[in-house]
Amino acid sequence: MKSAYELAMERLEKQSPTAKLTAAQKADITELEALTKAKKAEQELFLKGEIEKAEAKGDYEAFEQLNKQLKHELNKLDEDLEKKKEKVRGKK
Repeated sequence: MKSAYELAMERLEKQSPTAKLTAAQKADITELEALTKAKKAEQELFLKGEIEKAEAKGDYEAFEQLNKQLKHELNKLDEDLEKKKEKVRGKK
């Protein structure tokens, strides 16, 4: 006997089947994720250094601005990654 979860998953699969990715698509996505991770680390390293300098100076306005900039940059990289992943998934 199937659980309600299993039945729901079967119905969902019938409505919108999951796309199977090729090995090349999986490799492309993995590469994109690695590049994005490196870019995020680079941004964090640079901006956190600037944030620490602003905090040490007592410039709290710059501190807040740099924190907002860091969040914005990281979100932008995540959005770009998702767009690129969707483009790879669309290839056949």
